[in-house]
Amino acid sequence: MKLGLIGLGKMGAHMRTRLERAGHEVVAFDRNPEVSDVATIADVVDTLGATPRVVWSMVPSGDPTEETIATLGDLLGPGDIVVDGGNSNYHDSIRRGSDLSDKGIGFIDAGVSGGVWGLEGGYCLMVGGADEHVGVLQPVFDALTPADGGFAHVGPMGSGHFTKMVHNGIEYGLMHAYAEGYELLAAADIDIDADAAVQAWRHGSVVRSWLLDLLVLALEGDPGLESIAGRAHDSGEGRWTVQEAVRLAVPLPVISASLFARFSSRQLDSPAMKVVAALRNQFGGHTVESVEQRPSDAGAQVREI
Repeated sequence: MKLGLIGLGKMGAHMRTRLERAGHEVVAFDRNPEVSDVATIADVVDTLGATPRVVWSMVPSGDPTEETIATLGDLLGPGDIVVDGGNSNYHDSIRRGSDLSDKGIGFIDAGVSGGVWGLEGGYCLMVGGADEHVGVLQPVFDALTPADGGFAHVGPMGSGHFTKMVHNGIEYGLMHAYAEGYELLAAADIDIDADAAVQAWRHGSVVRSWLLDLLVLALEGDPGLESIAGRAHDSGEGRWTVQEAVRLAVPLPVISASLFARFSSRQLDSPAMKVVAALRNQFGGHTVESVEQRPSDAGAQVREI
């Protein structure tokens, strides 16, 4: 196939290479002219030729995706297809898909997992959209996914990004479970080699996983993770997952706790814990530490994995 690709960042560039290795022709645009094939998004569309023209967006969620898809909606026409492979909110994907549908343009929301390792290992794709549009893109999906699987057409427009949202919520929980286990091993007063223990878990254990492999890789490069600050940001999908759980009355205690742990990791001096310390002092006379007495590594116990 011949397709357009908007965005050659950490994932987009590797996806392009994987597609070209499979024999597809990719015309790419990126804001960085040093890596872009053409000068504008309009040039991408002009280069694609006959309908159905397919353009895949791999830009950050929010305004960049909004602007990119709006631009494509003005440039493409009936029978063409837009794929959003970013981590968009599924509500936005349903709205954007509906707007494009009014113009006769197909829309696929594709949740993409695989990170910077997808070039060689392949990507997991969770796509939403109409059967006829997914069918057109199937050769592209086949090229991006591993030979033994990793592709699912999960439902109509919006379902791909909803599925990726839940996927990332699960990722939050798994990462934090490993983080808590590692911290407890390291804190034990019986001289446990935490790095060796985690390494052993990779083989034969029921908790082995690719995330665990990545943790070991990080520990090999930085034993004890001494150079990593104990702060972890969230990119949005964890929040959306918890919000949907509240809306649908589905209990998500693990994912919710992992999200709030990321929030707490950014507070070197938690306002809430100041209140707790003050109350303990008021009703029980418990000692209150001053800011100057706080250990120099306070707030560094929750490490980003």
